[in-house]
Amino acid sequence: MPASQAHDQSPPQGASRGSDGTIGTFLSALWREPLVHFCLLGGLIFAIDHVVHPPVQDDKTIVVTKAMRESFIKNFSEDGDQAPTDEQLKNMIDSWVASEILYREGKALGVDKGDETIRDRIAFKLQVLVFDQVQLEKPSEEQLRAYFEKNRSRYDQPEQVSFLLTPATDEATVHRQFDDMRAEREDPDLRDRTRAFPNRPVNTLAASFGENFSTTLLGLPIGEWRIVQASDGWRIARLDARKAAQPASFESLRDELRLNWKTDETRKRAWDAVTKLKAGYTVKIEQ
Repeated sequence: MPASQAHDQSPPQGASRGSDGTIGTFLSALWREPLVHFCLLGGLIFAIDHVVHPPVQDDKTIVVTKAMRESFIKNFSEDGDQAPTDEQLKNMIDSWVASEILYREGKALGVDKGDETIRDRIAFKLQVLVFDQVQLEKPSEEQLRAYFEKNRSRYDQPEQVSFLLTPATDEATVHRQFDDMRAEREDPDLRDRTRAFPNRPVNTLAASFGENFSTTLLGLPIGEWRIVQASDGWRIARLDARKAAQPASFESLRDELRLNWKTDETRKRAWDAVTKLKAGYTVKIEQ
């Protein structure tokens, strides 16, 4: 291009303005760019996600919150009216912590890839992997007999009783019911609500009905209705049968014992593996 023509060209519109005008024009043009809108929107989404889902500060710290402890206690029994002992609560917390560790280790190994599921299923996946790694030798005779003696209560047949029991009520009502029963004026509704307890282990009676009930029932003559006081009120009971305790035979249970030993030993070694993983975590239990 000739020099004369270059000097005759007019400068672009706005070039003669001050610097503020130039910056304003630049920003105005930039704001109309779709790419800028995309970047700003992306940054906004990232900021919101950062607030809603903050990054884990310490993936090796597990916090059992106060709310979680209260939930364990509340859900210990079906009706929520029975609190766990300190040992039972500790076992519940330990089980949850183990599940959380398996979940995090499973995530670290990538077992959740392509599997959009809940935390427990991921933990279960790694649990299966841990169990699969356990290799057991055949138990020796000494090991099997020691296992049998340690777990005799699982195989010995305890003393059992069979009895009938009316619903719990107050003392005045139970005496009226008992008088009607002896006069053969028994209420059909009471008969329908009377429960049969066949072959009930004696060692479970006190926990369900109270120590006084257990002692009284075992002292009743067979086949006679009697008024008894249970932990939840007054009842009418009839003892129908008693079966003496029968100790288990090692030889007759050998195959079952071998199978149960393998199951328990596998679970124990798998739990030991989880315990080793737990050593790398810090567990905080809020009070």
